[in-house]
Amino acid sequence: MKIGLQQYWNLLVDYLKPQKGRVVKFAIALFASIGLQILNPQILRYFIDTAVAGGNSQKLFLAALLFIGVALITQAMSITATFYGENVAWTATNALRADLVEHCLRLDLSFHKYRTPGELVERIDGDVQNLSEFFSKFTIHILGNLLMMLGVIVVLFAEDWRAGLAILLFALTALSTLIKLRTISVLHWRGYRQFSAEFFGFLGEQLTGMEDIRANGAKNYVMHRFYKIIRNWLPIFHKARFADTILWVTTNGIFTLGSVIALTVGAYLWNQQAITIGTVYLLYYYTITLTEPIEQIRNQFEDLQQADASIYRITDLLQVQSQLSADGDKSIPPGALSITFENVSFSYNDQGMGSGDLVLQDISFNLPAGKILGLLGRTGSGKSSLARLLLRLYDPQSGSIRLGGVPIDQMLTELPGKIGLVTQDVQLFQTTVRNNLTFFNQHISSDRIYETLEMLGMSEWLNSLPHGLDTTLGPDSSGLSAGQAQLLAFTRVFLKDPGLVILDEASSRLDPMTEKLIEKAINQLFLGRTGIIIAHRLATVVRADQILILEKGRVNEYGEREELAKNPQSRFAQLLQAGLADLLV
Repeated sequence: MKIGLQQYWNLLVDYLKPQKGRVVKFAIALFASIGLQILNPQILRYFIDTAVAGGNSQKLFLAALLFIGVALITQAMSITATFYGENVAWTATNALRADLVEHCLRLDLSFHKYRTPGELVERIDGDVQNLSEFFSKFTIHILGNLLMMLGVIVVLFAEDWRAGLAILLFALTALSTLIKLRTISVLHWRGYRQFSAEFFGFLGEQLTGMEDIRANGAKNYVMHRFYKIIRNWLPIFHKARFADTILWVTTNGIFTLGSVIALTVGAYLWNQQAITIGTVYLLYYYTITLTEPIEQIRNQFEDLQQADASIYRITDLLQVQSQLSADGDKSIPPGALSITFENVSFSYNDQGMGSGDLVLQDISFNLPAGKILGLLGRTGSGKSSLARLLLRLYDPQSGSIRLGGVPIDQMLTELPGKIGLVTQDVQLFQTTVRNNLTFFNQHISSDRIYETLEMLGMSEWLNSLPHGLDTTLGPDSSGLSAGQAQLLAFTRVFLKDPGLVILDEASSRLDPMTEKLIEKAINQLFLGRTGIIIAHRLATVVRADQILILEKGRVNEYGEREELAKNPQSRFAQLLQAGLADLLV
């Protein structure tokens, strides 16, 4: 994809407009510095010509003081410009990072399914970091350096048209050469950024699975993959750096040529007595001064080459749209929610609807509000996929789902607050206990949190923490066992107070004593709420009103629990006869 000037402009406007005050101050400081850099050589020329002519020492002393003063002010302006430029870049890149994070959070799981966390980190942080110079310096520095070049050329034309013409030709040659060479490494830098994303994706994956890697002796395999990625990464890096080296060598050659031109023209005009010795120095000084803006323009173009690749990847990410769309934003009724599935079929493969791709096929059931559904089936039968559809992490390929009588595709913003989910795996975040339990909802009072933890038998653990609810959970989760972590997950649901509760093998990791404790809590949790209990074991669905058994993504059996238990021909009754009938009838 070609990055056009309009995309550069839009990016600058979007992220620099909110801080236009800083941008203006940055521009004023930068342009003031440029003006002073053009002025100071004139003072130096006056000093040289006055000294050669045997002028008054007092004038020489004043000229020297003025030169030093202007030089100090120039440095102060440069420091001020750098300060405002860095602030502009920091603010703009952070805003862009925030937009990318928010965009990724809005995307459905079908996007995240095929991308590692490391790859997204590299896109959100690494690619954006490459745009720091673009935001802080590119436009104003390019404009400022062009103005400086123009100012120098105008001054030299005023001194002698031949000197001005020579330096003008030098500047045009330098700029045209740099512009022609600008795009030679864009493709290589784009490939480099892609390899970088893949590497950090691989690294994040391996660090996450460090325990399994160590336990199963897979270190050699991991290192083999590491060296393979590095070997493939190195050549593309060399190509990108070689392209930059071409720019560097070309620029230095141009600078040498400029010095030769300045000295040759200056010597010729001095021999013709057209200019003074001070003007010869002025001509040479201005030519050397021009090398700085040309060098900065070259650096900006070099940064732009990397920015091209980063902007391409950022634009590509921002163009990804969530497959979840709301046809409306209807409100979900308060209290317990009824659930209706009508001929729902679902596949994680978006490209096809072949029977081999379908995880769920033609699923239909109706669970009245306030009732509990026991969802049974073997591993891979589609139980968790059904829960993901209810949470609207995915949309089905066909069929309809209604929650509280409202089609689920007509609600989006309210849905997370109406459904509570507890799974086998509990994600605890590196923040305070309070934030982990409330998911950053500041409206939940401390008293309510204490009451819920007391009910779940977690008060002793909370009291052992140095700062109570304000204790930060670190990487070790403050010594939490798997069972305690799951109890915290139950606490989250109690505090959320949803109309639908889904327990996905939620008690599978609890020891018998903790499981008995949580059973009492679950009874209270389901009061006035609709519930779905996903289980492998029949003992966990003792409180269910309805039973749904899935087999290879299809409904194997569905009905009222008591009726199925009494029907000797039912699959559920046959499972009960295997040894758990006394717990479930």
